Amino acid sequence: MRTTANVPTPQASPMPVDKYIPFLESNPIDLPTRTWPTKRMTRAPRWLSTDLRDGNQALIEPMDPTRKRAMFDLLVSLGYKEIEIGFPAASQTDYDFVRSLIDDEAIPEDVTVSVLTQSRTELIERTIDALVGIPRATVHLYNATSPLFRELVFRMDKAQTVDLAQSGTREIMARAEKVLSDDTIFGFEYSPEIFVDTELDFAAEICEAVMDIWQPDDDREIVLNLPATVERATPNVFADQIEWMSTNLSRRDHIALSVHPHNDRGTGVAAAELALLAGADRVEGCLLGQGERTGNVDLVNLGLNMMSQGIDPGIDFSDVDRIRHTVEHCTMMETPPRMPYVGDLVYTSFSGSHQDAIKKGFEARKKKVAEAGGDENAVPWGIPYLPIDPHDVGRSYEAIVRVNSQSGKGGVAYLMSTAHHMELPRRLQIEFSRIVQRHTDSFGGEINSENLWKIFTDEYLPADRASGLAPWGRFEMGDFHLYTRGKEQEVELRGEILDQGQPVAISVVGTGPIDAFVAAMHDFDLDVRILDYSEHAMSQGRDATAAAYVEAAVDGQIVWGVGIDSSITTATYKAVISAMNRALR
Repeated sequence: MRTTANVPTPQASPMPVDKYIPFLESNPIDLPTRTWPTKRMTRAPRWLSTDLRDGNQALIEPMDPTRKRAMFDLLVSLGYKEIEIGFPAASQTDYDFVRSLIDDEAIPEDVTVSVLTQSRTELIERTIDALVGIPRATVHLYNATSPLFRELVFRMDKAQTVDLAQSGTREIMARAEKVLSDDTIFGFEYSPEIFVDTELDFAAEICEAVMDIWQPDDDREIVLNLPATVERATPNVFADQIEWMSTNLSRRDHIALSVHPHNDRGTGVAAAELALLAGADRVEGCLLGQGERTGNVDLVNLGLNMMSQGIDPGIDFSDVDRIRHTVEHCTMMETPPRMPYVGDLVYTSFSGSHQDAIKKGFEARKKKVAEAGGDENAVPWGIPYLPIDPHDVGRSYEAIVRVNSQSGKGGVAYLMSTAHHMELPRRLQIEFSRIVQRHTDSFGGEINSENLWKIFTDEYLPADRASGLAPWGRFEMGDFHLYTRGKEQEVELRGEILDQGQPVAISVVGTGPIDAFVAAMHDFDLDVRILDYSEHAMSQGRDATAAAYVEAAVDGQIVWGVGIDSSITTATYKAVISAMNRALR
C-alpha cells in the first residue's frame, strides 16, 4: 500500500468574485505601530443600548408605546445607564414616547437618555423641544461622511460635509440654550456616519471640526461615535481604524470614543472586542443583536463574554430567559436556539463524548466545592463544553445533557443522576446506554428524562403486585424475615418468593443477607453469583429510599439488576430478582 497526502485540488467557483473590491484596496490603512494585539481587556466599557432607536427602526412592525415602555423598563432594570430612546423628529410616535418618559418621570436619576437627529434645522428644533423638562439627556447628531454617500447620495464635497456637521452642532447648542432649563444636564454626541468607509484623515478632520464648535474640556465631554454602519472588513482592520483615530484625535482626554458595530459579516462581537482593545471607551448595540439587516452588535453576547473572562460587565444578566422573553415580546422576533448564551440549546450536549466529559466535570467540581466548604465562588469554573455556569444566567442543569441517537453512556448517566437520583455504576451505564441506543435507532428523535425513566423502569424495575401494575418476569419478592444467629453472625432468611405468581417458601442460611438470598435461588435450580454490588440513598428523611445495583452471573449470563425500596436490604433483593428475570426472559 502507498500513502500520500490527501490534499484536494483548488478549483474556481462560479461565484462572481471579480466584481468585489478587497476592503483594504479601497480603504487602505497602514498602522505598523498598532498596540491593540498585545492589550488585555480588564474592564467593561460604557454601554449604550439603541434598542429603542436602531433596533426599533429595523422591525417589520415597530414597537407600540406599551412595548417600548416594556423595553425601556427592562434596560433600566438590567443596569444600562445610557439608553437611546428614539428619533423624536422622525415620527409623532417617537416624539410622544420621549415625552411620556419625561412626563411620567420614568427616567432614573442615574440614567442618561439619548435622542438622534440629522443635521437639519427643523429636525434639530423638534428634537430639542421633545426634551423640555428632562433631567439629563444627550443629543446625537450624525451625517454621512464616506465617499460613496458624499458623491452618490448627497452630492456634497468634503468642505460641504464638514460645514453640515458644524452647522448642526451650532444649532443644537443654540436651541438647547434657548429651550432647556438650567437644571438639565446636557450632553452631545457626534457620528461621522459610514465611518468604516470614510478616509481616516477626513474622519479625523470632521471630528476635529465638530469639537472646535463644542469645545470639550474637563466638564464638557463629547462622545465621538465611529459606526461600522455596514460591516465590510475583518475585525482586525476595524481595530486598526479605531486605534488610528484614538491616537490622532486631539483633546483625547475629553472624548468618549464610542463604536457602533453592525454584524453584516457575522463578526460584530469580535469587532467590538478588538475595538475596545484599540482604545474605544463605549459600545452601542442592542439586546440579542437586534437591528437592520444582520443586526447591531449583541450587548448580551458581549457582556457575557466579559463575565466568562472574570470581568464584571456591570449589567445584570442573571436571568437571560427574562431578557429573551421580553425582547421577543417587544420586537415580535424569535430567538434562534443557537444564539450565544440565551438560545434554548446553547448549554445542551447530545454527543456522547461531550456528555461524558460534562458528567466527569461536574463530579470533579462537586468534590472541590465540598472541600471548599460549599462555597461555589471559591472554586474556579472549569467544566468541559460549558464556558460559563448556566446557573449564573438563570438556567438549570436539567437541559445541559439531552439524549438522542448520538448520545452515549455519559449523557444517559448524567440524566439518570440529575433527574432521577440514580448513580449508575459504570458497567451498568454501558449496558443501559446500549438499550437506549436501540430505542433511538428504532424510534428516532430525542429522549427526555421522563421517557428515559420509562425505558429504565421497563427494563430494570419489574413491578410487584402491590403496586397494582402487572409484573413481568418469572420471580417476585414476597414477605421475608432475617435472623442473626451463632457466634459467626450467620444470617437466616425465612420467607417466600413468588415463582410465576405461586408462593414458594424459602429458609436458608448465609454469611450475610445477600449470600443467604442467592443461596435460596439454588432451590430453583439456578446458578446465581454476584459479581459487583453498589448502593446509595436516593433521598433523605423519614420517607428516604435507597437504590441497589447488582451485576450477576445467572446460569453463565452476565446481567445487571436494579432494586429500589425504603429498606436497603429489600432493594438489594429486588436487584437480584431484577437480574434473574432479565437473564431468564
